[in-house]
Amino acid sequence: MRAPTIIRAPRRKEARGQGARLRERPRPVLVAIAGGSGSGKSWLADKLERALAPGVVRLCLDDFYLDRSHLPPARRARLNFDHPRAIDWQGLEGALKALLAGRLATVPAYDFKTHTRLPFVKRVHPQRLILLEGLWPLKRRAIRRLADLSVFLHCPARLRLQRRIQRDRSARGRTRASVEQQFRHSVEPMHVRFVIPQLHQADLVFQSTCGPRQVRQVLARIVELLSVDS
Repeated sequence: MRAPTIIRAPRRKEARGQGARLRERPRPVLVAIAGGSGSGKSWLADKLERALAPGVVRLCLDDFYLDRSHLPPARRARLNFDHPRAIDWQGLEGALKALLAGRLATVPAYDFKTHTRLPFVKRVHPQRLILLEGLWPLKRRAIRRLADLSVFLHCPARLRLQRRIQRDRSARGRTRASVEQQFRHSVEPMHVRFVIPQLHQADLVFQSTCGPRQVRQVLARIVELLSVDS
Protein backbone atom coordinates (compact mmCIF):
# COMPACT_ATOMS: atom_id res chain seq x y z
CA MET A 1 0.00 0.00 0.00
CA ARG A 2 1.28 3.46 -0.90
CA ALA A 3 2.32 5.49 2.12
CA PRO A 4 0.10 8.51 2.75
CA THR A 5 1.08 12.04 1.91
CA ILE A 6 1.80 14.20 4.93
CA ILE A 7 0.13 17.58 4.60
CA ARG A 8 0.72 20.30 7.14
CA ALA A 9 -1.14 23.56 7.63
CA PRO A 10 -0.22 26.20 5.01
CA ARG A 11 2.22 28.87 6.13
CA ARG A 12 1.90 32.33 4.62
CA LYS A 13 4.85 34.61 5.25
CA GLU A 14 4.70 38.26 6.16
CA ALA A 15 6.17 40.96 3.99
CA ARG A 16 9.82 39.78 4.08
CA GLY A 17 10.84 43.36 4.88
CA GLN A 18 9.88 44.78 1.48
CA GLY A 19 7.12 47.08 2.73
CA ALA A 20 5.33 49.30 0.26
CA ARG A 21 7.10 47.84 -2.76
CA LEU A 22 5.18 44.56 -2.36
CA ARG A 23 1.89 46.35 -1.86
CA GLU A 24 2.24 47.95 -5.28
CA ARG A 25 2.14 44.64 -7.19
CA PRO A 26 1.20 40.98 -6.71
CA ARG A 27 3.56 39.36 -4.29
CA PRO A 28 5.93 36.70 -5.70
CA VAL A 29 5.40 33.19 -4.39
CA LEU A 30 8.40 30.98 -3.62
CA VAL A 31 8.02 27.18 -3.66
CA ALA A 32 10.95 25.12 -2.34
CA ILE A 33 11.31 21.47 -3.40
CA ALA A 34 13.71 19.36 -1.33
CA GLY A 35 14.77 15.73 -1.46
CA GLY A 36 17.66 13.38 -2.05
CA SER A 37 19.64 13.02 -5.25
CA GLY A 38 17.41 11.19 -7.74
CA SER A 39 14.22 11.69 -5.72
CA GLY A 40 12.36 13.41 -8.59
CA LYS A 41 12.80 17.09 -7.70
CA SER A 42 13.54 18.20 -11.26
CA TRP A 43 10.70 16.06 -12.62
CA LEU A 44 8.24 17.72 -10.25
CA ALA A 45 9.60 21.19 -11.01
CA ASP A 46 9.25 20.50 -14.75
CA LYS A 47 5.60 19.50 -14.33
CA LEU A 48 4.84 22.58 -12.21
CA GLU A 49 6.62 24.91 -14.60
CA ARG A 50 4.74 23.58 -17.63
CA ALA A 51 1.40 23.75 -15.87
CA LEU A 52 1.85 27.29 -14.58
CA ALA A 53 3.85 28.93 -17.38
CA PRO A 54 4.33 31.70 -18.24
CA GLY A 55 5.30 33.68 -15.20
CA VAL A 56 7.54 31.01 -13.64
CA VAL A 57 11.26 31.14 -12.89
CA ARG A 58 13.35 28.21 -11.64
CA LEU A 59 16.46 28.15 -9.51
CA CYS A 60 18.47 25.05 -8.67
CA LEU A 61 20.66 24.74 -5.61
CA ASP A 62 23.23 22.96 -7.80
CA ASP A 63 24.00 26.24 -9.58
CA PHE A 64 25.30 27.64 -6.31
CA TYR A 65 28.04 25.11 -5.64
CA LEU A 66 31.21 26.94 -4.63
CA ASP A 67 33.88 27.34 -7.28
CA ARG A 68 36.79 24.92 -6.83
CA SER A 69 38.99 26.12 -9.70
CA HIS A 70 41.76 27.03 -7.26
CA LEU A 71 42.23 23.35 -6.37
CA PRO A 72 43.97 20.68 -8.49
CA PRO A 73 41.49 18.38 -10.29
CA ALA A 74 42.46 15.37 -8.15
CA ARG A 75 41.75 17.34 -4.98
CA ARG A 76 38.38 18.54 -6.31
CA ALA A 77 37.31 14.96 -6.99
CA ARG A 78 37.85 14.06 -3.32
CA LEU A 79 35.68 16.85 -1.92
CA ASN A 80 32.36 16.03 -0.28
CA PHE A 81 29.79 17.66 -2.55
CA ASP A 82 26.95 16.09 -0.57
CA HIS A 83 27.58 18.32 2.45
CA PRO A 84 25.65 21.61 2.72
CA ARG A 85 28.88 23.56 3.23
CA ALA A 86 29.61 23.00 -0.48
CA ILE A 87 26.95 25.62 -1.33
CA ASP A 88 27.27 29.39 -1.63
CA TRP A 89 24.34 30.13 0.70
CA GLN A 90 24.84 33.87 0.73
CA GLY A 91 24.73 33.94 -3.06
CA LEU A 92 21.53 31.90 -3.11
CA GLU A 93 19.86 34.06 -0.48
CA GLY A 94 20.84 37.20 -2.38
CA ALA A 95 19.37 35.87 -5.63
CA LEU A 96 16.11 34.84 -3.95
CA LYS A 97 15.70 38.15 -2.18
CA ALA A 98 16.31 40.03 -5.43
CA LEU A 99 13.64 38.02 -7.26
CA LEU A 100 11.19 38.34 -4.38
CA ALA A 101 11.72 42.09 -4.46
CA GLY A 102 11.02 42.17 -8.21
CA ARG A 103 14.64 42.70 -9.25
CA LEU A 104 16.93 40.95 -11.70
CA ALA A 105 19.04 38.20 -10.10
CA THR A 106 22.47 36.94 -11.08
CA VAL A 107 22.94 33.16 -10.93
CA PRO A 108 26.27 31.36 -11.47
CA ALA A 109 26.68 28.49 -13.92
CA TYR A 110 28.36 25.35 -12.60
CA ASP A 111 30.24 22.59 -14.45
CA PHE A 112 29.92 19.24 -12.66
CA LYS A 113 32.58 17.60 -14.81
CA THR A 114 35.30 19.98 -13.59
CA HIS A 115 33.72 21.12 -10.28
CA THR A 116 34.23 24.73 -11.29
CA ARG A 117 32.03 27.65 -12.20
CA LEU A 118 31.76 28.52 -15.86
CA PRO A 119 33.04 31.95 -16.98
CA PHE A 120 29.58 33.46 -17.32
CA VAL A 121 26.49 34.08 -15.20
CA LYS A 122 22.78 33.73 -15.89
CA ARG A 123 20.58 36.78 -15.50
CA VAL A 124 17.21 35.70 -14.15
CA HIS A 125 14.18 37.98 -14.42
CA PRO A 126 11.61 38.09 -11.60
CA GLN A 127 8.33 36.29 -12.12
CA ARG A 128 5.11 35.74 -10.21
CA LEU A 129 6.19 32.22 -9.17
CA ILE A 130 9.69 31.11 -8.14
CA LEU A 131 10.56 27.41 -7.98
CA LEU A 132 13.65 26.43 -5.98
CA GLU A 133 14.83 22.81 -6.06
CA GLY A 134 17.76 21.10 -4.39
CA LEU A 135 19.09 18.81 -1.71
CA TRP A 136 18.87 21.24 1.20
CA PRO A 137 16.65 24.29 0.51
CA LEU A 138 14.87 23.75 3.84
CA LYS A 139 17.97 23.22 5.98
CA ARG A 140 18.93 26.86 6.48
CA ARG A 141 16.42 29.01 8.31
CA ALA A 142 17.31 32.12 6.29
CA ILE A 143 16.28 30.32 3.07
CA ARG A 144 13.43 28.33 4.57
CA ARG A 145 11.65 31.38 5.95
CA LEU A 146 11.45 32.90 2.46
CA ALA A 147 9.40 29.98 1.10
CA ASP A 148 5.61 30.18 0.93
CA LEU A 149 5.27 26.45 0.25
CA SER A 150 7.79 23.67 0.86
CA VAL A 151 7.73 20.13 -0.54
CA PHE A 152 9.88 17.16 0.48
CA LEU A 153 10.25 14.04 -1.69
CA HIS A 154 11.06 10.99 0.44
CA CYS A 155 12.14 8.49 -2.23
CA PRO A 156 13.61 5.00 -1.56
CA ALA A 157 17.41 4.70 -1.75
CA ARG A 158 17.41 1.98 -4.42
CA LEU A 159 15.38 4.10 -6.83
CA ARG A 160 17.47 7.19 -6.13
CA LEU A 161 20.65 5.26 -6.91
CA GLN A 162 19.24 3.92 -10.19
CA ARG A 163 18.28 7.41 -11.31
CA ARG A 164 21.63 8.86 -10.25
CA ILE A 165 23.56 6.22 -12.22
CA GLN A 166 21.55 6.98 -15.34
CA ARG A 167 21.97 10.75 -14.96
CA ASP A 168 25.66 10.82 -14.07
CA ARG A 169 26.69 8.40 -16.81
CA SER A 170 24.86 10.31 -19.54
CA ALA A 171 25.27 13.93 -18.41
CA ARG A 172 28.38 14.03 -16.24
CA GLY A 173 30.72 11.51 -17.81
CA ARG A 174 30.83 9.21 -14.79
CA THR A 175 31.23 5.43 -14.68
CA ARG A 176 28.70 3.19 -12.96
CA ALA A 177 31.31 2.01 -10.46
CA SER A 178 32.28 5.55 -9.47
CA VAL A 179 28.63 6.55 -9.01
CA GLU A 180 27.90 3.54 -6.83
CA GLN A 181 31.02 4.09 -4.73
CA GLN A 182 30.20 7.76 -4.16
CA PHE A 183 26.61 6.87 -3.30
CA ARG A 184 27.71 4.40 -0.61
CA HIS A 185 30.53 6.47 0.86
CA SER A 186 29.12 10.01 0.86
CA VAL A 187 25.75 10.47 -0.85
CA GLU A 188 23.69 8.19 1.35
CA PRO A 189 25.41 9.01 4.67
CA MET A 190 24.97 12.73 3.96
CA HIS A 191 21.39 12.06 2.88
CA VAL A 192 20.61 10.53 6.27
CA ARG A 193 22.41 13.30 8.13
CA PHE A 194 21.31 16.42 6.25
CA VAL A 195 18.55 15.69 3.73
CA ILE A 196 16.03 13.55 5.59
CA PRO A 197 15.68 15.89 8.62
CA GLN A 198 14.13 18.49 6.30
CA LEU A 199 10.92 16.48 6.02
CA HIS A 200 9.98 17.89 9.44
CA GLN A 201 10.16 21.40 7.98
CA ALA A 202 8.10 20.76 4.85
CA ASP A 203 4.45 21.61 4.25
CA LEU A 204 4.01 18.62 1.94
CA VAL A 205 5.87 15.33 2.33
CA PHE A 206 5.49 12.64 -0.33
CA GLN A 207 6.48 9.29 1.14
CA SER A 208 6.91 7.42 -2.14
CA THR A 209 7.58 8.20 -5.78
CA CYS A 210 6.03 11.42 -7.02
CA GLY A 211 3.33 11.02 -9.67
CA PRO A 212 0.40 12.86 -11.25
CA ARG A 213 -1.66 12.83 -8.06
CA GLN A 214 1.12 14.52 -6.11
CA VAL A 215 1.60 17.07 -8.88
CA ARG A 216 -2.08 17.98 -8.66
CA GLN A 217 -1.80 18.42 -4.90
CA VAL A 218 1.14 20.79 -5.23
CA LEU A 219 -0.53 22.68 -8.07
CA ALA A 220 -3.66 23.20 -5.99
CA ARG A 221 -1.64 24.69 -3.15
CA ILE A 222 0.31 26.96 -5.50
CA VAL A 223 -2.83 28.22 -7.22
CA GLU A 224 -4.30 28.98 -3.82
CA LEU A 225 -1.20 30.96 -2.83
CA LEU A 226 -1.13 32.85 -6.12
CA SER A 227 -4.78 33.82 -5.77
CA VAL A 228 -4.30 35.23 -2.26
CA ASP A 229 -2.24 38.21 -3.41
CA SER A 230 -3.56 38.67 -6.96
